[in-house]
Amino acid sequence: MDLLSALSLGELALSFSRVPLFPVFDLSYFIVSILYLKYEPGAVELSRRHPLASWLCAMLHCFGSYILADLLLGEPLIDYFSNNSSILLASAVWYLTFFCPLDLFYKCVGFLPVKLIFVAMKEVVRVRKIAVGIHHAHHHYHHGWFVMIATGWVKGSGVALMSNVEQLLRGVWKPETNEILHMSFPTKASLYGAVLFTLQQTRWLPISKASLVFIFTMFMVSCKVFLTATHTHSSPFDVLESYICPVLFGATWGGDHHHDNHGGHGGAHGSSLGAMHAPLPSKSKDELSEGSRKKKAKKVD
Repeated sequence: MDLLSALSLGELALSFSRVPLFPVFDLSYFIVSILYLKYEPGAVELSRRHPLASWLCAMLHCFGSYILADLLLGEPLIDYFSNNSSILLASAVWYLTFFCPLDLFYKCVGFLPVKLIFVAMKEVVRVRKIAVGIHHAHHHYHHGWFVMIATGWVKGSGVALMSNVEQLLRGVWKPETNEILHMSFPTKASLYGAVLFTLQQTRWLPISKASLVFIFTMFMVSCKVFLTATHTHSSPFDVLESYICPVLFGATWGGDHHHDNHGGHGGAHGSSLGAMHAPLPSKSKDELSEGSRKKKAKKVD
């Protein structure tokens, strides 16, 4: 009985919340973030030709969420860069990822079983950042629910929300890839998590913060590890959204595809009508020349 009480959810969650993030979990966060940067087309060439721009992109991948949160709360955007230990650690990961001889570091951390461990640890950091961001926003705006949600959201997915800025540093401009238009699973999950943590912070959700951090972390780790292991970009929220969105917004989920299909049927119908009224095909030059020769032959006869 004593063992079961010691392993209760509350005590386990409290012990989990006391685990320090630096340096092990932060290192995992930096590794996965810079791995995703290296996956971007042209990122390796950029690191060879413009290493400073590549380093800035890596710092945005690692600390973009802090920059956005400081922007929302009116604090100095460069404030987090005073954390020398984190900057040096992230810079070391960037250098090893792009410039390690024979790509040994990249091959080791990119090996799928090893990468899954780092991905799981990164989600621990993500959830902790959401909770800390909402607590920080609540300190400035006690009744600002939307401020707290926005701050927690950017703390969890600031890198993705700043993707267009990071692309500009790489000399790429693709506004159609805006994360707001095409939300990935981490961005959606960060938004939903920010709502939950805001409800908990304002005492509308009867659960301790440590327990909520533990439960939501387990959810994020399970989903993200599964999605990474299966190499899929789908979201666990897709099924739920396919039922809720038509009810709330009066549009069929995936309305663009429906519109395209509808347009396709209309185009087929229009093409059949057009075929009925289309003019007859004109004769080729050979047919015209042959007809003129026959007319001349008849005149000669």
